Amino acid sequence: MAAISFDPRFNVQVNQKSHGVLVEEIEGLIRVYRNGNVERPPIIPIVPCTASGGVTAKDVVLDKFTGSWTRIYVPNYSHKMPLLVYFHGGGFCVGSAAWSCYNDFLSGLASKAGCVIFSVNYRLAPENRLPAAYDDGIEALMWVKQQALNGPSEHKWWLSHCDLSSLFLAGDSAGANIAYNLVARLGSHGSALAGPGIKPLVLKGLILIQPFFGGESRTATEMHAPAQQVNSALTLSASDAYWRLSLPFGSNRDNPWCNPLAGGATKLRELKLPATMVCVSDMDILKDRNLGFCNALAGAGKRVEVKIYKGVGHAFQVLHNSPFSQIRTQEMISHIKTFINP
Repeated sequence: MAAISFDPRFNVQVNQKSHGVLVEEIEGLIRVYRNGNVERPPIIPIVPCTASGGVTAKDVVLDKFTGSWTRIYVPNYSHKMPLLVYFHGGGFCVGSAAWSCYNDFLSGLASKAGCVIFSVNYRLAPENRLPAAYDDGIEALMWVKQQALNGPSEHKWWLSHCDLSSLFLAGDSAGANIAYNLVARLGSHGSALAGPGIKPLVLKGLILIQPFFGGESRTATEMHAPAQQVNSALTLSASDAYWRLSLPFGSNRDNPWCNPLAGGATKLRELKLPATMVCVSDMDILKDRNLGFCNALAGAGKRVEVKIYKGVGHAFQVLHNSPFSQIRTQEMISHIKTFINP
């Protein structure tokens, strides 16, 4: 499918008319009405892809029926580079691969870490509850596989720069949840991660930035977090609302998509997981949950690297509004570079 000049604003839905009874709201981000209407105020600018800092970027439609698409970043390197398939955050309910904060972060990451980035724009809840985002993620991987096998020459501009034996799945917040659940899906069907399912792609690693997990039981950092997180983009009330809007009807937060440790961690031992790096923010309400997940992975014999960023909260790397958080963002980029280029 051809690269296009794509306007991704179809994901921003704003309607000033009254829709009646408001049933769910995360202030400034999303309003959901009883009649099914959803509003997403344009709190973060949507930007077109532009070539800057030695990085070429283009938008490509993956599925015209679901509306999923990707923004591909290719840095100007002469050698072949790892391919990073990335999923943005937003509690499954908001966000876009075209948000300015993701465009800035990922173009910088591609340039400094030396990788091609395939940033997937997936369907959002509540219009498309889980597993829609996971389905879009699998479809994106299968699309990359097809291009690698017999893609048209129009995709050589990015594909020719990729080392297909060095694929990484990554994401932040809900996007990290998507990346993990994709690997769980791939690794739970009896096929090796480098096996026939995704050949010629070889999955080398998983990068989870502040993974958005939950559970019916509260952790200490969830219980003791202030109502308004000064240095963090996620509050407990917002987290609960995102899960109510994104999980299948009738599910609670111990659904395994939300809580990978629900019912114990025994299933982790059977799961085929690549080397995993988990980035944890010191001032994130998810800190304890993320660290507990890392401990469970290690206890199940999985290779896991934990990076803790002091003095910053959830999503600091894309919503960095202070020189201090920008320093931490550069640390994160350095850690990712080392992880994907051992």
